[in-house]
Amino acid sequence: MAAKKSKKESPNEKVIATNRRARHDYEVLDTVEAGIALLGPEVKSLREGRANMGDAFAVIKGGECWLEKLHITPYAYANRTAPEPMRERKLLLHKHEIQKLRSRVVERGLTLVPLRLYLRDGRVKVELGLVRGKHQQDKRETIKRRDADLEARRAMRRGGGRERH
Repeated sequence: MAAKKSKKESPNEKVIATNRRARHDYEVLDTVEAGIALLGPEVKSLREGRANMGDAFAVIKGGECWLEKLHITPYAYANRTAPEPMRERKLLLHKHEIQKLRSRVVERGLTLVPLRLYLRDGRVKVELGLVRGKHQQDKRETIKRRDADLEARRAMRRGGGRERH
């Protein structure tokens, strides 16, 4: 899957994977950047873009934040045993950030979902979204709004909406 450049992306950033499904299924209320503790072969595999964020989510256990169900394909040229592709991976956040996230998740019933995985200055980072689930009707409204915006942009490109004879 080819990674698209985002508008926020800086020149020293390379997007590895994005979770487009998350923006469809959830309403993103806030985002947080976190580091991720990885093993050497996992980093090499990520540099090749071999990650799947399909069902990934983050949980807070024992004062630490963990990323679960992130699939990183084993690196083909690793000379030692490859780590489990679906293992839990520790997210690197400050204690006060974890406390703030925990309070928002517990009080409001929100969920932590990874939105994108990227390399910044040679380090793998995860953009976590604090999200609330959308209902089916909300999803339909989002699609309608997006289609209306697209039609408006097309009309503007065609000549500002003027009819030509």
